[in-house]
Amino acid sequence: MPELQRSIALIGAGKMGSALLKGWLAGGPFARAQFHVFDPAPADGLDTLKSPAVAINPPTDKIADPEIVVVAVKPQILSDILPTLKSVCRPNTLVVSVAAGKKIAEFETALGEQPIVRVMPNTPSIVGKGISALFANAHVDSAQRKLSEDLLAAVGEVVWLEREEDMDAVTAVSGSGPAYVFLLAECLAEAAIEQGLAPPLARQLARATLSGAGALLEQSEEDATKLRENVTSPGGTTAAALSVLMENRGLGELMSRAIAAATRRSRELGE
Repeated sequence: MPELQRSIALIGAGKMGSALLKGWLAGGPFARAQFHVFDPAPADGLDTLKSPAVAINPPTDKIADPEIVVVAVKPQILSDILPTLKSVCRPNTLVVSVAAGKKIAEFETALGEQPIVRVMPNTPSIVGKGISALFANAHVDSAQRKLSEDLLAAVGEVVWLEREEDMDAVTAVSGSGPAYVFLLAECLAEAAIEQGLAPPLARQLARATLSGAGALLEQSEEDATKLRENVTSPGGTTAAALSVLMENRGLGELMSRAIAAATRRSRELGE
């Protein structure tokens, strides 16, 4: 389909939906598409994106057969959205779900043999540094898989899953993972304050350290283990700290239990 004719409906314009829209408008294959955005309480600042190419809460009968419908609503209201979704979709409309924990089967029950891609993004997508895991049902063709990749690549990296059940572990690792990093920043700052540093300085050091280490990890060809070893001189300060964090698998055991708990909860929420 020619780029100028591409029509995309975005249902849900909270933080994630708005982040996606900003990414699409910034450039790439969707920069000149026509967007129809639906949300009774859109995120702050969404009005600034309104343009001839972006219609906010237009009448549904004004949508000219969208090629793609992106569902970015909270999972608890999905059942209310599905009837509207059915009226908007044509048989080959690609439905991309960002509704956390909602399985493709729920969409198929409501929509029938519809091409559907389920996505688990994460909050760094807001600044274009996210990672999204995708799973497609049997009705998604190769061109639609590419479309799905392009949609999510606008806000970060993209990976495909071979099994939908892996979404629970993905949710526990990358979906919830930013919260673990933020907790580490909190703990690092609090520990620095305990050692006598002023709170503003402690927080600045923690923020810059995590941000810089993350950038180094992203850009380096070496893996996390090697990078850790590079920082750790035998008998030095880093080794002293790591001896505490790694004693009896310390942090590793704690993280293993945390990911298992999050994975288990994700499965429960999807039942």
